[in-house]
Parts: sequence; structure tokens; C-alpha cells
Amino acid sequence: MSQDRIGVAVIGAGMAGRSHAAGYRSATTCYEAGLPPVDLVAVADVNSDFAEQTARRFGYSRAETSWQAVAAADDIDVVSVVVANHLHREVVEGLLAAGKHILCEKPFAPTIADAEAMVAAAAARPDLQTAVGFTFRRSPAIAAVKARVEDGSMGRPLHFNGHYWCDYGNDPAGPMSWRYKGGPGSGALADIGSHLVDLAEFVCGPIESVRGSVLSTFVTERALPLGNAVGHAAAALSDVVEPVENEDLVTFTATFASGATATMSASRVAIGLANSLGFELFAENAAATFDLVRAGEFGYMDKSVTGPTAGYRQVVVGPAHPYLTGGLAMDFPGVGYGQNDLFVFQARAFLEQVAGLDRLPKVPSFEHGLRNLRLLQAITESALSGGTEVKVP
Repeated sequence: MSQDRIGVAVIGAGMAGRSHAAGYRSATTCYEAGLPPVDLVAVADVNSDFAEQTARRFGYSRAETSWQAVAAADDIDVVSVVVANHLHREVVEGLLAAGKHILCEKPFAPTIADAEAMVAAAAARPDLQTAVGFTFRRSPAIAAVKARVEDGSMGRPLHFNGHYWCDYGNDPAGPMSWRYKGGPGSGALADIGSHLVDLAEFVCGPIESVRGSVLSTFVTERALPLGNAVGHAAAALSDVVEPVENEDLVTFTATFASGATATMSASRVAIGLANSLGFELFAENAAATFDLVRAGEFGYMDKSVTGPTAGYRQVVVGPAHPYLTGGLAMDFPGVGYGQNDLFVFQARAFLEQVAGLDRLPKVPSFEHGLRNLRLLQAITESALSGGTEVKVP
């Protein structure tokens, strides 16, 4: 990286890749001054049309068709890796060898062994910043609930009930993609459950063990698309049908190191719910709720309010809560934000890490990505052993 500029690239021009590309574009518009100018250099994808469309849409200088072209480019310093999970290790190791700072999407890797190798590769380059994209940690509402746990105002957490329910896999006519390959634990659990378990630990602390896990598959085969499809989009189907190798639904319970209990589920076949993330947290003295559909607020009740007006109240997120002041152009109470803004907050935080600034909470490390995979592995092992309790390493 030069002293005065940061060159950025995104590898992967699908749904999540576009979110990273847009995040970097807006990252320079928020928070305090002092970040070096950011050059939007390249978007890379094996599908040249996708790469060119995304680069043009978000103002990147050029499109590439390989990660190797990004690795070889002298004008690129920071790279988001947003490709299919099974490709992460090869791309990350290659970029590290080329001296790039890396923000890798979750789930971090397809296997524990791959994740350990990626952590080791990053450790061998202490001059480089590396991180994993758990964007919901940047939610002002969720961070506000976490703050109430940490300052003790809620008392000891007792029960976290969380879900991440989507319906992108509900239609049997949806095309086969890499999301439906990889074996038990690589489906709904890895794709969206990884966010859920990270969120549970973010709010309530480390999970010690899991039990009662169930992995269920309802759509057992899918047809290959005739052409390329982006994200969860529909596509014309071929006559070639392949088996679905992983789960549509996962449910499990967990015990935190604090002694609190969690009940959680993640589904890609929850009809009518395109992107439903939410939780209830019950503690000794208070309770809180969050629903991504109403991202700019959270529910809260505590014992200090008694009488006929006792109960849950709506707390609208504003400048008194994390990330909002300076994070939005209109950082005024009651002005809404959404999930796309979390990618902006994340991109800004990572760019500040690269620039050596220490003003925002850091993006989770590669070690954290490995920890998340160990959790997913424990959940999968519990399911494969009939729901028995599995300790998280």
C-alpha cells in the first residue's frame, strides 16, 4: 500500500460480492476524516459479464476474470474474497503470498483443516490485515443490546432464542448451485446458521457445548441451470438432475460458558420469509428482542418500569447507539438504515485497520472464522450422533 492511497478489489460479482463492492464505494463517506483516499480498482469473476456489470455499476476501474489477476496487480492493496466457500483457501493463500490485505466472507472455509491452514498463512504475514465478514456485528440495534449485557443492566443472561429463516431453497425448481453441495453442515447451517451462532456469541459470550441438533433435507435433488445464475435467482433448467448433499434446516440447543441456554434454528425453506433474522434474549432483570425486518429498532423491557405501563417498549435506534453517528449522511433520531449499510460500516472498519487507525471495533479475525467453524462442526457432529452433547473445542 502506498502512503497516501488504498486500492481495493472484490473477487466475486454475485449477490454478496455486489454488497462488498457497494460497501467500499460508500466507506469513504462516513465517520471521521483521516482515512487515505480509496481507489476502487477491480471486480473479478470467472463470468466476465458479471464482473463487467458489477464493476461498471459500482464505479470500479476495471473487470478481471481471475483472482490471479487481482493478486498480480500492483495497484490493489485490499481484497474482499466473496466466492464459493470451497474456493476460499486457494484464493486467500494466493492473495496473502501476493501481499494483499484480505476480508474473507463467511463461512470462513469448507473444513477445519482448510481454516487452520489459512490462519497459519495469515500468521506468517503479520504485516497484513486479515478479517472475516460477520456483518451483523455492525448492526446498531444488535450492538446496543450487547452493550446492555456488557454493562450489567440486564443482569445475567438466561436464554437466547434465535433464528435465521430464509426461503431461497423452498422452490424445488430452483437451480442447483454450490450452496447445495458439500455434505452435512454445509447447507443452511454454514450459509446462514454461521451468522446466527456468531450473533449469539457476540451478544452472550462463548458457547461451551451444543446438543439436540437435527439436520433435515426436504428438497433432495435439483436440476442444473442451462446458464449462469446470480445468488438465489431463478434460471432456466437443464435435464440434468443432481442430488442435494446438505441440509435445508438445522435446529439445536447450546449452553454458553456463562451457564445461559440457547435455542436456535436456521432454514432455507421457510416459505414467505426471504431474510428473517431475529432473537429474543431473556436475562434476570430485563429482556430484549430484535427482528431484521425492522432493523432500525429493538424491543426492550426491564423491571424498573412497573404498574399498568410495564412491558416491552420499542426503542428506535439513533445517535445514542453504536455506529449511527457519522455512519449515515442523516444521522438523526428515527432515520432508518438497513442491511446494506452494515456492509458500509464493515468496509470502513477494515479500511481503517489497514490504514493503522484505531477508531472503530475491528472486523473479526481469521482466528474468529476458525472458531465459528468449530462451532458449526460441533453442531453437525451432534446431529450425526443422534443429538448427543458435543463440547466446542
